[in-house]
Amino acid sequence: MKILVTGIGGQLGYDVMKVLHQRRIDCLGADIKDFDITDAAATTQFIERYAPDAVIHCSAYTAVDRAEEEADWCRQVNVEGTRNIAKVCRRIGAKMVYISTDYVFSGFGEQFYEINDPTGPTSVYGKTKLEGEEVVKELLDKYFIVRVSWVFGKNGNNFVKTMLRLGREREQVSVVDDQIGSPTYTADLAPILCDMVQTEKYGVYHATNEGVCSWADFAAEIFRLGGCMAQVNPIPSSEYPAKAVRPFNSRLSKNSLTKAGFALLPSWQDALARYLEEIEE
Repeated sequence: MKILVTGIGGQLGYDVMKVLHQRRIDCLGADIKDFDITDAAATTQFIERYAPDAVIHCSAYTAVDRAEEEADWCRQVNVEGTRNIAKVCRRIGAKMVYISTDYVFSGFGEQFYEINDPTGPTSVYGKTKLEGEEVVKELLDKYFIVRVSWVFGKNGNNFVKTMLRLGREREQVSVVDDQIGSPTYTADLAPILCDMVQTEKYGVYHATNEGVCSWADFAAEIFRLGGCMAQVNPIPSSEYPAKAVRPFNSRLSKNSLTKAGFALLPSWQDALARYLEEIEE
């Protein structure tokens, strides 16, 4: 099996390539320097030349606040870029894995969102990722849409690295405590994507590490495990100004994973401990 991975300069793409290499699966990683996904001709040429059996599409516009000011560019990348890849996959008969997000939901209530629950994104980023899902469903039969949340990995910037830095610089760090979700370690997420793409269990999935917490809870555990002496000051979202509206509820049900026979990811606390070891090496 030949697998093309987009966005290998990011956290998830980096770990997906790492897993594929470990498993000795024929793979090719690509990033913006290889081809621009918003350029239909370049995308078609690159993918058809490699002729993969599957594309794991990790490339995306993920700057949530900046997207409010760069809505057109965000849509070009997340919607039109996804469309360009999906069209080539359809032409060559390749499977496609599309990475989506908890931001496709409205983020209200306290329920765990099931895969078929009504969507209702409140940010430009969330709206474009949902449009990307719709493009994939429209163009392909052989697809996996995988919604993830609160992603952290070795190759890139993320909340954990930011908290470690602030926790060493300050005595107190203010973190919102009214947004609830599940952190997701890319080293745990990547293997399940690689498992999935080798099956024909097509459809929509939610994949995060197990357990839920607030951002403030997450920060406190980062400080505890990271040996930071700083205190977490829990604050409401209303006291943390941001251009994009964040979901208050990012709880994602993993019933779809279980029904399809895929293993659940370890707890987020376990994932965080392993991640801190990884970045200290």
